[in-house]
Amino acid sequence: MGDTTDLLITALEDAARGDEKAALERLRRLEGDTGAVLEEFFGAGAGQIRGELAANFGELSRMAGAVAVLKSVPAASRDHFLAHGERISAAVVARALQARGLPAACLDSREIMITDDHFGRARPDFPETEKRARERLLSVSDRGAIPVLGGFIGATRRGETTTLGRGGSDWSAAILGAGLGASLVEIWTDVGGMMTADPRIVPEARVIDTISFEEASELAYFGARVLHPLTLAPAIEKGIPVRIRNSRDPGPAGTEIRPSAPSGPSAVRSIASKRGIATVDIVTTHMLMASGFLRTLFDVFARHETPVDMVTTSEVSVSVTVDELSRLAAIRSDLEELAQVEVAGGRAIVCLVGQDLKFRPGIAARIFRAVEGINILMISQGASRRNVSFVVEETEADGAVRALHREFFG
Repeated sequence: MGDTTDLLITALEDAARGDEKAALERLRRLEGDTGAVLEEFFGAGAGQIRGELAANFGELSRMAGAVAVLKSVPAASRDHFLAHGERISAAVVARALQARGLPAACLDSREIMITDDHFGRARPDFPETEKRARERLLSVSDRGAIPVLGGFIGATRRGETTTLGRGGSDWSAAILGAGLGASLVEIWTDVGGMMTADPRIVPEARVIDTISFEEASELAYFGARVLHPLTLAPAIEKGIPVRIRNSRDPGPAGTEIRPSAPSGPSAVRSIASKRGIATVDIVTTHMLMASGFLRTLFDVFARHETPVDMVTTSEVSVSVTVDELSRLAAIRSDLEELAQVEVAGGRAIVCLVGQDLKFRPGIAARIFRAVEGINILMISQGASRRNVSFVVEETEADGAVRALHREFFG
């Protein structure tokens, strides 16, 4: 059942505008789509399961009605609303396993994944989550059952529902795998593994057999959509390999992400691009080298909870890229108290990742020769020995990725 969270978000936005009718129509569509899946899979048994899920859809409708009256959505209510998708999916998967004769037990993630109260982007309480995972999940598996629980969601110690942010299901898997001391974490998705480029941009891109944690983390952060950027951190800490496999083609082994991996035949392991970027240029002729100026500058981004992707400096300017644009106007206003500021949207980061790229003679020449017809707006190399990144107009990103793939993968 794809796009459930997107549909729930849209329904909530309809309700917040006061359009209760549109919100309820979307929820009915979700319930109908879920029912169709149940009919296809369970046949005569679908009715009972639909009845078990009716309470979830009823609560969604009541919440949408309340939001339509108030025309606002408190952050805690938003997370509680969006969590229903994972709760419903977990219940359906558990029943599907049971229907195949497998002893599955559906658990409520909110009783195991404990987080802070940063709704919408909650941070897990790792010690408490590990403690509960060992208590609740191992007790189920020790009796021979298969624990099933949704990712992406958790709860505060007070029991308020939270979400980890988009893509948080992969992160949930790694957190629980690390907490349990698993021998392997598998992420089943709709592609065959991590690839030499996005196959939607480069059809001839191929699956990478093995890749290091560090390389995979760089790729995830800079736009490879197979993994949530934070997924690997818990596994890295415990030295647990992560394997990416294709749920629609379960035969191939996919990609295994290990603590370390030998370099392949190419110096570059993969090429990624990250769209929706804005560049912020801060220009001053008298304060840049003053003690504390850079700290003051980056305090502005920290205050507005906006991470910075890339940074370059010159004698009189600092340029950064950001991908969280919702607070950009407020950031600009604060920065203009310090210096002259220019903001430009419609940018993309193109990133090449490979072991020890920093120490490979001639790599930079090959990169920029391959994209010599494309205007490069910003370049970053040196902060990581595995990464060379540059910024281009968003419209040029796909062409740059294709040219680089031809250069390094033939």
